[in-house]
Amino acid sequence: MRSVDKIAASLREKGLKLTPQRRLIIEILSRDRSHPTVDEVYRQVVSIMPEVSRTTVYNTIREMASLGEIAEVQDLSDGGIRYDTCAVSHNHFFCLSCRSLIDVDVNLPGAESYSGALEGFQVLKQQLTLYGLCPDCRDKGLPPPGKGTGKRALKKF
Repeated sequence: MRSVDKIAASLREKGLKLTPQRRLIIEILSRDRSHPTVDEVYRQVVSIMPEVSRTTVYNTIREMASLGEIAEVQDLSDGGIRYDTCAVSHNHFFCLSCRSLIDVDVNLPGAESYSGALEGFQVLKQQLTLYGLCPDCRDKGLPPPGKGTGKRALKKF
């Protein structure tokens, strides 16, 4: 994870002003390791700066992602996009119950080991997302995804 100051310096080098709103968004993304969505970042921003619009948050995040300062992390279970200040390729675990998304350190074979299956393809990024129950949800005895009834039953993804 890159520091707020390093991201801010990089944005300045790319010709962007570091407004108070941009700095706050960078700070939130840097300290929130849950890989928040735009809406989650927006809720945190307006609790501190109520005058900031959702559009400002969205545009700032989109701009930072296009500059490579933050990375998009797909949340395949509900189609949302989450954001991460760690733009280096890494892997995740997604809890289907509490919907937490955490970084995990798992060794994957390099793209070259898939050469037969990926003939003609050029791999630019490799990321694995594991899906299941985190220790807290497992310890609470929550049913596996798709099992059970009522509000706790989770749709299959």
